[in-house]
Amino acid sequence: MISQTGDIFDGLLTNLKVNTAESIADRRDEITKALNSEFRGLTGSTANKLMVGSYGRWTAIKGISDLDLLYVLPASLRDTYEQEGGPLKALQRTRAAIQKRYPTTTVGVDRLVVVVEFSNFTFEVQPVFENDDGSFDYPDTYSDSWKLTKPRDEISAISEEDTSTSGNLRSLCKLARAWRNKHGVVMGGLLVDTLAYNFLTSTTEHRSGASETYGEMMRDFLLYLADQVDHDFYLALGSRQRVRVKKHFQKKAASGAELCTEAVNAAGQKNEYKKWRAVFGKSVPAVVSGGETALAARSFNDTEEFIEDTHPVDIRFSVEISCTVTQDGFRPTSLTAFLNLFSRLPAKKQLAFAIDNTDVPGSYEVRWKVLNRGAEAERRDHIRGEIIRPTHGTERREVTSFRGNHYVECYVIKRNVVVARGHIDIPIAAEAAS
Repeated sequence: MISQTGDIFDGLLTNLKVNTAESIADRRDEITKALNSEFRGLTGSTANKLMVGSYGRWTAIKGISDLDLLYVLPASLRDTYEQEGGPLKALQRTRAAIQKRYPTTTVGVDRLVVVVEFSNFTFEVQPVFENDDGSFDYPDTYSDSWKLTKPRDEISAISEEDTSTSGNLRSLCKLARAWRNKHGVVMGGLLVDTLAYNFLTSTTEHRSGASETYGEMMRDFLLYLADQVDHDFYLALGSRQRVRVKKHFQKKAASGAELCTEAVNAAGQKNEYKKWRAVFGKSVPAVVSGGETALAARSFNDTEEFIEDTHPVDIRFSVEISCTVTQDGFRPTSLTAFLNLFSRLPAKKQLAFAIDNTDVPGSYEVRWKVLNRGAEAERRDHIRGEIIRPTHGTERREVTSFRGNHYVECYVIKRNVVVARGHIDIPIAAEAAS
């Protein structure tokens, strides 16, 4: 019989399944047909393609926004495109063929790929030449050369290890992505898969456990991440090519492991699913016992909204937010400095939440969530939690009102996808919420 924990993780993995697979397949095949027509004079053919990246490794989850597609060029064109300026010409010809098929879609040449911006996801199409060993040469316009990539080795490695672990490797990769997206951890998909692979190949535990043990598996994986020494890069599973580490992840992994420990200790309790939601987000089903759905009576209106209900979430960049505290007659000070002197904020303080730093390129939109937590918020029926717009530019201004451990979350949205998120805790003293 599957335990309550097993029900939670089975439901979570079901909810994490990519829900745009049919649309992705349609776009993939239409792009491939356009390129086969352009480069081979073939009509209606969907051959000469390979999906790579997390989608190709079968580790993607709901919300994926970047799809990686290789198109294999005819070998007869290699001499032509290996000449000076050839990489750019190959990309430009690829772009033109796709633009002809999708005349109203934004299609552009980036350094290594052709970027096709559909409304709900983006394809990065890379024209490549296939080598005898199954690897590929891809164009790099910065160096005006062709470089080597081995995605088939990565796909084979994860497939073989997933079989050896009874499906636990791909499950762990998906759970890690859910944690990453919930907590704004900047880790690329190949880095996630490589570290999950390294973890499971370094231990005899968790290699054949059923879903009721996935909580312990995730906890131990995050402890493994927290214990990693700083790396500039890791060697990718299978291909052994370098995978860059964009941001240190150890501190957030340690915090995630603590949340997992709390959830593991809550096994069998009615609030167990809530503990796992703190780790993975809203995709965790509200299971309380025997597969029932939680329908606990509330004395307040649950007005909290979730960004996952309105936008795909695919964290690829970082955002750091700050809070400035002001009060009439006093100099503005940072929340961090204030809390170094006092454990909680008092009432009648003005709070200005702002983006301190983000590496999201180009233009983007910002949304905020202000959630009041605790008995006082529930008694007043004022938990808030709606997804709201900034009040000034990208800034959000609030006033403290009543006691509770409240929090504010920020979402950076690009091309309708949440690509960065950050949050800050707001402890309010008696007669003091955001």
